[in-house]
Amino acid sequence: MNPPGVLETSKATNPLKALLGYGQSMWLDYIRRDLLTSGKLKSMIEEDGLRGMTSNPSIFEKAIAESSLYDDMLHSPAAGKLDATARYEQIAIRDIQDAADILRPVYLESKFRDGYVSLEVSPLLALKTQATIEEARRLWKAVNRENVMIKVPGTAEGIPAIRQLIGEGININVTLLFAQEVYEKVAQAYMAGIEDLAERGGNLKKMAGVASFFISRIDTMVDAMIDEKLKSPGDAAQPARLESLKGKVAIANGKLTYQIYQRIFGAPRWRALANQGAQTQRVLWASTSTKNPAYRDVMYVEELIGPDTVNTMPPATVDAFRDHGKLGNSLTENVAGAQKTMDDLAQAGISMNQVTTRLTADGVKLFAEAFEKLLAAVEKSTQQKGR
Repeated sequence: MNPPGVLETSKATNPLKALLGYGQSMWLDYIRRDLLTSGKLKSMIEEDGLRGMTSNPSIFEKAIAESSLYDDMLHSPAAGKLDATARYEQIAIRDIQDAADILRPVYLESKFRDGYVSLEVSPLLALKTQATIEEARRLWKAVNRENVMIKVPGTAEGIPAIRQLIGEGININVTLLFAQEVYEKVAQAYMAGIEDLAERGGNLKKMAGVASFFISRIDTMVDAMIDEKLKSPGDAAQPARLESLKGKVAIANGKLTYQIYQRIFGAPRWRALANQGAQTQRVLWASTSTKNPAYRDVMYVEELIGPDTVNTMPPATVDAFRDHGKLGNSLTENVAGAQKTMDDLAQAGISMNQVTTRLTADGVKLFAEAFEKLLAAVEKSTQQKGR
C-alpha cells in the first residue's frame, strides 16, 4: 500500500517535473520508512522530478504513531536501554541516511545544488544559541552524509548559530521564517558564514543552504484578523478593502522577500564569493498546503514559481499540483501589486510586524509541542511492546 497521498502516476505532462524548467526545485515535505524501502522515493525522483526532502518532528510523530514501520528499532534489545529522545534519533537518523543515499545521484548531477534531506535540531533549543550549535554539530556528525541539511530556526538566538555552523561547513536549512526583515538577517548571516568558511580554506562549491519562508500560516492569521475587523463598524469602503486582502498577503510577502533575495545575492559582496564557487542560499517556500478550502489548493505553488527557489510540498499538494497545477514565471510578476497589498494591509490597521512576531513565537511553541508529542509516541510504542 502506498504511503498516504504519495505517488499517483501521471499520464500527461507532469507539471511537477516541469517546475525545474522555471528554475524551481520541488522537494517533498514528508518522510516515512516505506517511502524509502519500497522504491517509491526513487519513482518520485524519476517521474515527478523530486529534488529533495524535508522532515520535522510532527512528520516523524505521525509515521511512528500511525504505523508499525519502526517496531524493529523501537522494540530492539538495545532500544530498551535508551531514553525516548535517543530512540527517536536512531529512527530519524536511519531514515535521513537512507533518503540521502537515494537522493545522492540528484546531489551529484545538480553539482551539490539539490538532493538534500533536512533533519531538525531539537525545537526545545530554539532560544538557545550555543546549545543549538552543539546539537547541530552532533547531528551532522551522526548522519554523516554530505547531502544533509540541519534545520535551525531563524529566531534571534538561532541567527548567530547559523553563521557559526555555515562557517564550519555544515549545510543549514533555516526554518520558521515569516518576516522580510528577519529573512534579510538570515541571508546576511549565510553570506558572513560563507566568508568565514572561505577564510578557513573550505570548499565553497559544496556548501548549500536554504531559507525556509512560511506561507499559508500568514494568510490563516491575517484572514482571521480581517474577519475580526469586519465585525466592527467603520467607514463604508473599509469592508470591501478588507475582503480584497484575504488570501493575498502571504503571496505578496513572499514576492517581496524574493526581491530582497535578488538584491542581496546580486550585490558585489556576494559576487566575490560566487567567483570562488559559492552557491546562493535559496528561498524555500514552506507551509505551502492551502488551509482554507475556499482557495485553490495549489495557489501557494502556482503563485511562487521562479528561479533559484525551492517549494517543499506535503503529499496532498504534490498530488494536486501533479493533477492540475499551472506553470508560469509568477514570482516576479506584479511586484508593485504585492507592495500595494502590504500597504493596504497597514492602512487597514493590521501590523505585519505583529503578525510575523506572533507567528514566530507560535511556531517555536508548536514545534516544541510536536517534539514532546513525538517523544510520547516513542514511549507509548515501547511500553505497548513491553506488556
